[in-house]
Amino acid sequence: MSVEWSEGATRQIQAEHSWIARTSPARADALAERIIERTVSLETNPRLGAEVPEYGDDELRELFEHPYRILYRLDGENVQIVAIIHASRRLPTNPPR
Repeated sequence: MSVEWSEGATRQIQAEHSWIARTSPARADALAERIIERTVSLETNPRLGAEVPEYGDDELRELFEHPYRILYRLDGENVQIVAIIHASRRLPTNPPR
């Protein structure tokens, strides 16, 4: 199983990194590294995360890396990271792709 990142998820992690780096570059680097490392476990255990309750779609799942929700979609032999969202924010009305 391979883990791929969508353009949207890549932009989101970069934006979060940039925001945090304004005050603490080391903290921003550590957080981005933790989020990326968390997704590596999906290569061998793609159903590790729970179904996202707001959407009710078994193929859309999530992991948590405090304080972020890492949303990913199962797609055959691939796992696609589709969103990195701060846990205090509401999810979009439509599931991310």
